[in-house]
Amino acid sequence: MVTKPHKQDLNAQKIAELSELARKNGLIDPELFTKYEVKRGLRDINGRGVLVGLTEIGEVHAYIVDENEMIPVPGRLIYRGIDIVDLVNGFMSEGRYGFEETCYLLLFGELPTAAELEEFKQILNQYQKLPNGFARDIILKAPSKDMMNVLARSVLTLYSYDDNPDDISIQNVLRQCLKLIAVFPSIAVYGYQAHSHYHGNNSLFIHSPQPELSVAENILYMLRPDCKYTKLEATLLDLALVLHAEHGGGNNSSFVTHVVTSSGTDTYSVIAAALGPLKGPRHGGANIKVVQMFEDLKQNVKDWNDDDEIRCYLEKLLNKEAFDRSGLIYGIGHAVYSISDPRAVIFKDYVARLAQEKGLEDEYNLYAKVENLAPEVISKARRMYKGVSANVDFYSGFVYRMLNIPLELFTPIFAISRIAGWSAHRIEEIVNAGKIIRPAYKCVCPRREYVPMAQR
Repeated sequence: MVTKPHKQDLNAQKIAELSELARKNGLIDPELFTKYEVKRGLRDINGRGVLVGLTEIGEVHAYIVDENEMIPVPGRLIYRGIDIVDLVNGFMSEGRYGFEETCYLLLFGELPTAAELEEFKQILNQYQKLPNGFARDIILKAPSKDMMNVLARSVLTLYSYDDNPDDISIQNVLRQCLKLIAVFPSIAVYGYQAHSHYHGNNSLFIHSPQPELSVAENILYMLRPDCKYTKLEATLLDLALVLHAEHGGGNNSSFVTHVVTSSGTDTYSVIAAALGPLKGPRHGGANIKVVQMFEDLKQNVKDWNDDDEIRCYLEKLLNKEAFDRSGLIYGIGHAVYSISDPRAVIFKDYVARLAQEKGLEDEYNLYAKVENLAPEVISKARRMYKGVSANVDFYSGFVYRMLNIPLELFTPIFAISRIAGWSAHRIEEIVNAGKIIRPAYKCVCPRREYVPMAQR
């Protein structure tokens, strides 16, 4: 007896056939990009970005131009004209948490006084509370396997709780942005707790954020069953938030923020749109790949002190013979930086301290070895138009794992940080009231005649 295939199976087969048709007719000859001088990824061959806008919020400095030649230099990241190194050294030397100060700087273009910073913190504290029933009805009753989707869904839903959602005056947009900055930690952590309970059969516990705590402290407080954390743990998480808060107007999610804002739409639609690209493994999701890659490395490299064995594994990665067979060494290389990513440089020293506190010096040393060996391996295997070095994702995932932050929250923590930069870019786009962003695409499909149905 011949069993008839299920309708679902027939659909799957047909979709497979249609997807192949879509692939075949969607493919563009790569030579055409050269012929028409298209800058793929809005970057030229050596990584220099196409100038599409102006900003005063963040600057990514990776090269100097001398007689029309790009010369790589150690990377610098500048927030509102202030070097990130100086900003970090400022609050670190005084034993303060820096993320709230960084938010103020990005949003308003000035460093706050002690009184201004305290007033700003009070505003954020007042906005921390989610609308009545929101956590229960929107987050806990509809758990998701992906926390970035929880964030996006929650942001769009918050539109319905806003009495004035479509007003794009600076005052109203700033109010909306501050509220979103304040509630992002709760949404992310509650989303994870719901996921852990419903999909992992773990106990469900919900801790309310505490007004006297910093953003970094509240994340650890709400996440852990006993609400306990060390000063160094909170300091490292705060540092991660500062380093991820902004990266210029040209990074993928911030550019999306400018593009969508230019249409005149509401704040919730803009931030939800920015969350989409941040989820991607080429953007905010890269640190997850780094951690997963290192877990595979630790299983396949017997001697963590053997440079040759590590080098062999890295070569297998490039040859698509190891891990996910993508041909990538995750955490190494950046679209803009070549000699160094300043965020990784800052991070590294503090990461070493946390690794010592956690008794993970051997694993830290393994990371350091890969950081040193990977550029060498890549330069031998690939034609390089610019240098490569460790990026911020290389160490951030390791930090989060040492903090016992679940993998599902790695990218949401990036979002908790980056919404400060997105908010600043949204306000900047509104203040300058430019045209709707609408670049050109050249159509290379040949013209053809319409064929009647009976003749096809």
